[in-house]
Amino acid sequence: MAEPAPYRHDLAEGPDTQAYWLRTSDGVRIRVAHAAAADSKGTVFILPGRTEYIEKYGRTAQDFAQAGFDVLTIDWRGQGLADRLGANPMVGHVERFIDFQKDWAAVCAFARKADLPKPWHMVAHSMGGCIGLRALMQGSDMAAAMFSGPMWGIKMAGYLRPVAWLLPRLATALGQGHRLAPGTTIKSYIATEPFENNLLTSDPEMFDYMRNQVLAEPQFGLGGPSYNWLMSALEECTALAEMPSPALPALCFVGSNERIVETKAIRDRMTNWKGGKLLLVDGAEHEVLMEGPNTRRQVTGSAISLFSSFKA
Repeated sequence: MAEPAPYRHDLAEGPDTQAYWLRTSDGVRIRVAHAAAADSKGTVFILPGRTEYIEKYGRTAQDFAQAGFDVLTIDWRGQGLADRLGANPMVGHVERFIDFQKDWAAVCAFARKADLPKPWHMVAHSMGGCIGLRALMQGSDMAAAMFSGPMWGIKMAGYLRPVAWLLPRLATALGQGHRLAPGTTIKSYIATEPFENNLLTSDPEMFDYMRNQVLAEPQFGLGGPSYNWLMSALEECTALAEMPSPALPALCFVGSNERIVETKAIRDRMTNWKGGKLLLVDGAEHEVLMEGPNTRRQVTGSAISLFSSFKA
């Protein structure tokens, strides 16, 4: 079995969970956490977004576990307690966005070795939605998927787009791709920004839940992305937009006040996804799984209903 890893039960407020270290094919150490359910209906794989970590999804994992699903959550390379890849650990750096697929391969190998109950389902938020979509397109064992504010495009003013494409290329060519992208900070957003007009949630209690986790465990904190991350993320979004959607049922939730990812890219994808359904969450910000209890019940309840339609 994989080597045990630390897990902050006190901060997650989730089900009984065991965490493990995994090594990817290129030697990066990542972390996974597994919560088992009695008489399991299958396994839900939670793919967090950029800056996120396993414990942040403790309450979401609890919802799925109570509904009878095993849950497996991941710390992607460069964030959470996984290996940080740049000179400054607060900069969200990866060499290439496609390298996240090595993390996904390691997670799936772990799930197969542990014989986690099938059918398997994916719940993917923001950056995790980009990584997850690529994984589904390349073929996976997932039966169904649920996306939350998926990063299939990055929201920015039109006049900034040429700069966002040009500067990272120049920085990378000069050997500076690991440096912080302009307009961002090495400080953790959730730890330093006020609740008022924040981009993540409209619910003050969930805002405090996230903030308290990062304040209590500073290793969870992460600042802005590197030039490399930005360049390769833009390239990945562009590449995925040209590819057809995978043939499996999918739900996609987007907050009506989404201000981080590009909603047009989401509409374009889901409009043409056979078996896909796009749902707008009124009043929600980017993180619909971190909104108030009524919204969370709506979102997880819809996913549970879809996933439960597949027999173990």
